[in-house]
Amino acid sequence: MSKNNTARKSSSNAQTQRKVQQLFVAYEAAHRHPVNKVVSYIATPLLFFGLFALVWAIPFPHIDFLGQYNGFVNWASFVLAVSVFCYYRLSPVLSYFILFTYFAFSFFIIKLEHWEQAGGPAFHIVPLIITIAGIIAMMIAEGFEQMKPATSIRLQNLLIGPLYLWYLILKPLRLNI
Repeated sequence: MSKNNTARKSSSNAQTQRKVQQLFVAYEAAHRHPVNKVVSYIATPLLFFGLFALVWAIPFPHIDFLGQYNGFVNWASFVLAVSVFCYYRLSPVLSYFILFTYFAFSFFIIKLEHWEQAGGPAFHIVPLIITIAGIIAMMIAEGFEQMKPATSIRLQNLLIGPLYLWYLILKPLRLNI
């Protein structure tokens, strides 16, 4: 590999690292109050799960060639693929943990589907309640902050929140994130 290619790759990695670090700094700036921090640490995974499960609940056309695996390819599969790719562009290491998170969510979503089949509530009701509770909790916690972020910053923080939580968990391991 030539020196130019190596230099371009390391420059690209540095820019990506700077981008993810900038996003984390912006996230931290919007979460300075201790109550907002704690609520965000709890509400972010709940909201992330609830939204993923709601997308899972959107009816997907039956595809014959998938056979018994037909129920496992749905709109959430596309959300998973696109978001993991976007997270990978920000931080390859953290994107693997986001993928692991999606797999764990999928396990619990399938359990919710089985609960519905056994006579429990409609599948979409539980994720809807979780999502609404997460949104309300985040809105209340945001009220403790001195500066209210713009709507675009809120959306950015919603998307970067799960990545940031994995960053906090893995930070003591000193991985190259």
